[in-house]
Amino acid sequence: KYAVMTALALNCTISEYTKFDRKNYPYPDLMKGYQISQYDAPIGTNGWLTVITDGREKRIGIIRVHQEEDVAKLNHHTSPAGETYSLVDVNRAGVPLMEIVSAPDMRSAEEARQYLVMMRSILQYLGVSTGNMEEGSFRCDANISIRPQGVQELPKAKVEVKNMNSFRAVFRALEYEAERQKQVTESGGTITQETRGWVEEKGITVSQRSKEQAHDYRYFPEPDLPPLTFVRAWVEEIQARLPELPEARKARFVSQYGLPLYDAQILTSSKALADYFEACLKGNKRAKTVSNWLLGEFSRLFKATNSEIDSTRIKPAQLTELIDLVENGSLSGSAAKTVFEEMFNTGEPANLIITKK
Repeated sequence: KYAVMTALALNCTISEYTKFDRKNYPYPDLMKGYQISQYDAPIGTNGWLTVITDGREKRIGIIRVHQEEDVAKLNHHTSPAGETYSLVDVNRAGVPLMEIVSAPDMRSAEEARQYLVMMRSILQYLGVSTGNMEEGSFRCDANISIRPQGVQELPKAKVEVKNMNSFRAVFRALEYEAERQKQVTESGGTITQETRGWVEEKGITVSQRSKEQAHDYRYFPEPDLPPLTFVRAWVEEIQARLPELPEARKARFVSQYGLPLYDAQILTSSKALADYFEACLKGNKRAKTVSNWLLGEFSRLFKATNSEIDSTRIKPAQLTELIDLVENGSLSGSAAKTVFEEMFNTGEPANLIITKK
């Protein structure tokens, strides 16, 4: 049901018939030698989502949404003596996983980052995932290739980059890998199709293994699981119950509250942030003021403390109380910022802090 919800939210066509397949490959993270996945009959196909970079909207294609089982996690280490070794953590092996495959429509590391931000936002709005990359509930493998300017045909060889656990890591890894491939090409070398791992501490990618083609996996239908047939009425019922998604909420914030598109885009990129914003409003005239606080002082302190809105100690009513004090002249703008920082650190209301200070 979550996979169908996600595929619908990504404007995909839902397959009436879908089945599971065995994907065969020998690797330490897959102890039984095959992975239950989907090959030629995924749950959803041919969708899209929209990203904004440099003030311009761009549609990124979604090739497929399918389900498979998660594999074990490999942890790579180096001993004090300099020997390298790997440990296998099987805690998540066999757990159901949803994979979303994008079309090769992104043209920069920044577009890739914005795609992930929007994808995470959609999953959070649906309630399908917490979207936490650090915890591994939202993961990304990035395929990247380069080609001469003006050439339309995609290169035969691409590199898959793994082990990135933040949006910043994805951005840095793709920037590095694009430059590495460019240097290899310009020095007369050729790009080999391979899987590379991102090494956060060094800011580089390192080769892990050669990358297989689809036929190398020797797919065949999973004999222990029956195919699935989705009743159209069931899919339509899920479609009707989808919540307001980021794109629709962004448009509403612009039309209902008169916010600039930039403000609406950032506020709706996180469901928790958009919910907080609306909880603070007392009429449309206050919308821009609340937005300024959230995108200004709030954002600054979130970055400084590496936190997000859902962990804040400041309740919406406390922020509106602070804004009231500024608007009625009881508190200057600069003093309000000092009070706000104390509120952020302690969770105490503005009036109490003002009395104390």
